Amino acid sequence: MFGPFTPSALRQSGLLWKIPWRLSRTRKANQRKRLKLVDSVIEAVRESGVECNALTKALEMPKESEMLPKDKYTVFSRTSRGYRKGIHKIPKFTRITHRVNPPGF
Repeated sequence: MFGPFTPSALRQSGLLWKIPWRLSRTRKANQRKRLKLVDSVIEAVRESGVECNALTKALEMPKESEMLPKDKYTVFSRTSRGYRKGIHKIPKFTRITHRVNPPGF
């Protein structure tokens, strides 16, 4: 059928990019792998002898092995119930660090 009422995937099922309510095993494994890669880069920069403010801030953050699963896969959110939100619901969560939460969360 042609015209303004053409059936398409968007019109038939709604939003095409649906966000699952929980992370799958593979997405959790990829998140852990990303955190470990960041830890290895920070360690390599530390061993090289370079000193800068960004490095001192990075060394203050917990490593992947020291983090609780709650902190690896969720972030603090003022608006969410329980004040926690799945990390996959944050835009660009693969590029921004979310290792430190407010005290008490």
